[in-house]
Amino acid sequence: MCVESDGCEIESSSGGTDEVRTLSGSMSPGLKPSPDLHSCKPGQKFCAALLRCRTPAIAAGILSFGNVLNYMDRSTVAGVLLDIQRHYEVSDSGAGLLQTVFICSFMVAAPIFGYLGDRFNRKVILSCGIFFWSTVTLLSSFISKEYYWLFVLSRGLVGIGESSYSAISPTIIGDLYTSNNRTMMLSVFYLAIPLGYGLGYILGSSAKDAAEDWHWALRVSPFLGITVGTLILLFVPDPKRGSADQMEGRIPQSWLSDMKALAKNRSYVFSTLATAAVSFATGAFGMLIPIYLFRAQVVQKEVEACTKKVCSSRDSLIFGAITCVTGLLGVVIGASTTRFFRRRTERADPLVCAVTMLGSSIFICLIFVVAKNSIVGAYVCIFIGETLLFVNWALTADILMFVVIPTRRATAVAFQSFTSHLLGDAGSPYLIGKISDKLQERFASSELWKFLSLGYALMLCPFIIVVGGMFFLATALYFLDDREKAEKELKILKIDWQGKPVSTDSLSESVSSSSRSDSSVSTSSSPSE
Repeated sequence: MCVESDGCEIESSSGGTDEVRTLSGSMSPGLKPSPDLHSCKPGQKFCAALLRCRTPAIAAGILSFGNVLNYMDRSTVAGVLLDIQRHYEVSDSGAGLLQTVFICSFMVAAPIFGYLGDRFNRKVILSCGIFFWSTVTLLSSFISKEYYWLFVLSRGLVGIGESSYSAISPTIIGDLYTSNNRTMMLSVFYLAIPLGYGLGYILGSSAKDAAEDWHWALRVSPFLGITVGTLILLFVPDPKRGSADQMEGRIPQSWLSDMKALAKNRSYVFSTLATAAVSFATGAFGMLIPIYLFRAQVVQKEVEACTKKVCSSRDSLIFGAITCVTGLLGVVIGASTTRFFRRRTERADPLVCAVTMLGSSIFICLIFVVAKNSIVGAYVCIFIGETLLFVNWALTADILMFVVIPTRRATAVAFQSFTSHLLGDAGSPYLIGKISDKLQERFASSELWKFLSLGYALMLCPFIIVVGGMFFLATALYFLDDREKAEKELKILKIDWQGKPVSTDSLSESVSSSSRSDSSVSTSSSPSE
């Protein structure tokens, strides 16, 4: 017979054994069933079934699907941006402002949710965030053309809701898995970024074409979001912070102490700056490249300029499909390549990120060379460039997990998100749109010059990607030292976890003195060697 924790009988034994099975395991065969046991009520049976379904794999799957929706909502607007431009009668910079406002609110809210995620129930915060942005997205589809400012404001509110998810959900997976399993699950989780982006283009364009109205592109994902929010409440546990690293029950340090420790972590700082470079490129690229490719086809006289009610969705669909495939390839290549090179060097994670980013810049630069004459050639360059660029999505998160202790990870993820967006895609769509507008104003306006001006503005992206690759090389220089410091700090916390919390300052001093003693030992032993 099976018993719930409150002593009710949920199923009878099939045999004559006296063994009593509980949800947490098996009790001694000699333990007889208590006569006080009673039949479970339907609600208690349902709760017991939920507990059995709360496995790490199911939780990681739900969180990964939620991440798909999180990024799908962002690119849905980009997939119908031509229609939004025509409907609200805005320029390239006005269209780019949608992404800028979204990211600005996102990055401001991320550190707040990181602080909350290190101290309060994480799955409740996640679910509330999903319900909020789903509702706002749905309501924004009913804003009339006279209130573009309200539509822009709605994107800012959506950014606040989505920031809760991006800041907190990776830390739950980090507390459910360790080592290579954590790398694999984080790879699956971060696969959702390019996959969600790609599906957003496809979903937005398909919904628009089916309804012959671009507003319907914003009316599908909210219902999926509400479904995921409910699944998180029901099936995703909130594991104790650091449980996978045997640090459950630790009390987080103050926010200022956490920030002070992160500022001294050179691997974290450089990888965050590299992530900002990736965000700059992908933010501008994802928002404006479908418009650029459409204008290229107008120049080649393959399509007509968008003047009718519903603009062509072909480029958004193709770009979305390419983004889905390259996202999958990038994450798989990144995980497998890093595993292979970890046998040869312990700096494999940042080095793989650096090499692939530098390679990506070459092919992204070639897009603007071949697009005028060959759309197929431009798509080939996009495919290779995006594949190489997406390699680092999961690896950057894995680097953070290596060099930051568990009780500080939500804050680290949130601040990394804040910084990468502040220096990256918070301003890149608007900046590149503004450069394009200025170039169009300076010379005679024509379809050819609209195409060229946007291409010249987008040429800034590959140069920023090169800078990001250099930051990953700098990360490789300090990666081993920072990982060792994090491991020592983790050991100190494990030793003291039964007692009072150790302050970050005392931990830093302990780690520093330990590092100095190690270096002095190696120095004194070197002559004898």
